[in-house]
Amino acid sequence: MSDNQILFIEEAITGAVKRLLTGRVNEIFQNWEFLIPVIEFGNIGSGYATVPVIILSGCERTEKERIIRLDAYSLTISFSLQEHQDGELYCYGYAHAFRKALGEDVTLGGVADRAVITGKKYIPPKKPNCGEGWGLVLTLRITVEGTVYAG
Repeated sequence: MSDNQILFIEEAITGAVKRLLTGRVNEIFQNWEFLIPVIEFGNIGSGYATVPVIILSGCERTEKERIIRLDAYSLTISFSLQEHQDGELYCYGYAHAFRKALGEDVTLGGVADRAVITGKKYIPPKKPNCGEGWGLVLTLRITVEGTVYAG
């Protein structure tokens, strides 16, 4: 939360996405037969974790969204993985687990009216075995009833 105790909707959206990633997505990994690095933010406690970059921006609204006063946001989650023989598998795992977690909670815990994945981009290393790993970029479109702040 910000210093003045007002939670802006942008803070609420990014916080909800971080909670989804570190909560439900990491839980999904626990049920799999193979190990995928967990998702963490802040102080990294282990060397076996990844920290995605989250970028939020406003996006163009449809005519219907303008009429019913919905705000629209575009959110990008970027994973940059260290070089590993299973890097491609990790990218597919992150994308699948996030899709499943978001499908279970399309409102991001009540913060948004609806969040949907609009794009997935898998980025292979430019040169294998040169220290650069795989990357994944997930793009979401989030609609929220027009409010100045959420708290």
